[in-house]
Amino acid sequence: MFTITADWMSFVIVALATLFLIGELLVNAKGIFSLLGIGFITIYFASFLDPGMFFIMIIIYFFGLMLMVIDGKVLNDGTLAVIGLVCMIVSVGFTAPNWIAGSYAIIGVFIGGVSSFGFLKVFKKRQMWTKITLFDQLTDEAGYSSINQSYKELVGKTGITTTDMRPIGMVLIDEKEYSAITQGKWITKDTEVEIVDVDGTKILVKDRKIVKEKSVD
Repeated sequence: MFTITADWMSFVIVALATLFLIGELLVNAKGIFSLLGIGFITIYFASFLDPGMFFIMIIIYFFGLMLMVIDGKVLNDGTLAVIGLVCMIVSVGFTAPNWIAGSYAIIGVFIGGVSSFGFLKVFKKRQMWTKITLFDQLTDEAGYSSINQSYKELVGKTGITTTDMRPIGMVLIDEKEYSAITQGKWITKDTEVEIVDVDGTKILVKDRKIVKEKSVD
């Protein structure tokens, strides 16, 4: 089996593994990317670890990847995605034989993860991501003018959060619930908010108290 002899190779192997594994989650590559990703990450862990630690670290790595999937498909608030990223970083960082190789490997996780989004420009996006409400961009050209208009009319209205917004949650507006997002701020349940912008079906809200304070200033 191929083994890693140079520290910089940790970056290359981990970056390619993360690139293909996250790429498999983003686009429909018919399993080819997953096989390549598993192959590269197996080479990385097998080069530095004995069989016992190999299985522990590879489980931590894929557990982190699984948390990203759950966050993207179910929760979509970024919490589990961050925990998953930390798991992946810990697994590749502690596997490396020295801090230089470990640093290269950690950088590889970030570079590979970011680069994987480039596949979206070439391959068909997986349906699991298109089902997330806030990712839908309904345009007039696509025949959604009436829906767009009804959402645009929400701008300036006030509502009450029915869930905690971290930063995505549900808001009750005119006796109807909508999925909405804040500008990165966490807002607790039962808080009065104001709709400040609408993009397709993406509703941006702010805490009503903050809006009032700014208007007074």
